[in-house]
Amino acid sequence: MPADLNDYFNKKRGSSGGDDNGGESKGPKVNFKTPDFKGFGKISAFAYVIIALVAVIALTQPFVTINSGEVGIKSNLGKYDPSPMQPGLHFFIPFLQKVIVVDTRVRLINYTSGEDMGEAAQKYGAQAQAGIIRKNSISVLDARNLPVSIDITVQYPLNPENAPQTIAAWGLSWENKIVDPVVRDVVRSIAGKYTAEELPTKRNDLATAIDEGIRKDIDAQPNKPVELLTVQLREIILPEKVKEQIERVQIAKQEAERTKYEVERANQEALKKAALAEGTAKAAIIEAQGRADAAKIEADAQAYANKEVAKSLDHNLLNLKQIETQAKFNEALRENSDAKIFLTPGGAVPNIWVDTKDKAKQSAIEREH
Repeated sequence: MPADLNDYFNKKRGSSGGDDNGGESKGPKVNFKTPDFKGFGKISAFAYVIIALVAVIALTQPFVTINSGEVGIKSNLGKYDPSPMQPGLHFFIPFLQKVIVVDTRVRLINYTSGEDMGEAAQKYGAQAQAGIIRKNSISVLDARNLPVSIDITVQYPLNPENAPQTIAAWGLSWENKIVDPVVRDVVRSIAGKYTAEELPTKRNDLATAIDEGIRKDIDAQPNKPVELLTVQLREIILPEKVKEQIERVQIAKQEAERTKYEVERANQEALKKAALAEGTAKAAIIEAQGRADAAKIEADAQAYANKEVAKSLDHNLLNLKQIETQAKFNEALRENSDAKIFLTPGGAVPNIWVDTKDKAKQSAIEREH
């Protein structure tokens, strides 16, 4: 240390350390030495450079990390590089270049009147929660200018290959300039062709037409900025009066259907009974016809048999039968002289019936007893 500084501290110590008797201070003298900075100048300059570089890097951050599901767009003095930067670590020149990171994951626009964002996140997944945009229901005037609200959900990602061109043309709010206007215009154009009463009954046709219309308009955009995944028609909100009218119509239709069913059922029962009666009558006719046919067949058989018997009779056979008959007469008269003999027709040979209960015979028997 310089001599004047040593003298200052020594004098200061002497004035403060002396006693009243004027004695000198007995403490040690202070002697500062100047440090030796030889060889330290070069090291300190290098350290200053390192520290300066670290400070510049910390302040400017000339690097960026792009995650999966993202692309980077490099801007060179305000002009976008047409080739997107893929996921990874990338460096750029501060103040001359800038990197814009754009999300290319699936995004949602929920047009809804009451769906909670928590429910939407649970429905479509927690990973997509950051990419969900909630907008009010799409208001539509039907064919009779009645107000109708449509709830719809659209899923889409940004086309990563054409991201630089899309951002250059539409800016970072590209969704509100590309997807949202197209969805609203298509829904209003298609739903406005139907009446409010027709919309619920034409739901499938309406959903198909809206999906096709949105896809057609999105694909017609230059450079195909968006890839449309799904379009879901969730709800059709009708005016209260229209709802009440539709409910009344539905109730009337149900009553008509029930009446029609009962009439058809009664007709079926009547037809069933008529068929049963007709079947019974036909069965009786068939049974009677069968009996008549059987009697005719039996009569024909008997006639045929008689005819055949008649053919087989000759003169000798008839004489034999007469002799047999006469023998029966004689035998009957021999046993009972009072018997009455009757001849009954029996084909070629008459049959003999002897009446043993004749009164005369009965009187003769009584006299014997």
